[in-house]
Amino acid sequence: MGTRRHARIFAFQALYAWEESHSDTQELLAMTWLDKEPGENERTFASLLISGTLENLHEIDRTIQLNLNTWTLDRLSRLDLAILRMSTFALLYQRDVPANVTINEAVEIAKQFGSFESYRFVNGVLDGILKATLS
Repeated sequence: MGTRRHARIFAFQALYAWEESHSDTQELLAMTWLDKEPGENERTFASLLISGTLENLHEIDRTIQLNLNTWTLDRLSRLDLAILRMSTFALLYQRDVPANVTINEAVEIAKQFGSFESYRFVNGVLDGILKATLS
């Protein structure tokens, strides 16, 4: 598993923890809650995803909500929401990362950590966001 995949998993875990407890951002970025010390590249990329997502949370949540059709954010599992938030941040603000990479990584994380249907749901929402940003 690559450095960026690890970083995305760390960021997803941090965003999930934030949603559960609204932990202090600096505590999340310190990553002292991890079992293993992340490498410098992992720490840097994960920190970018965490801080960028939280700093742009209003716009990210609005974008997700617009692509949920009949669902609302409060009906989503917290795991799916954390993955969607992190990935929506990447789609909207990390133009140097190809969109297909962002979506594929989100799907793989959803397969690993989410429910049986999570990856399909995450893929569909992110695909809708991508199409909306391209138009």
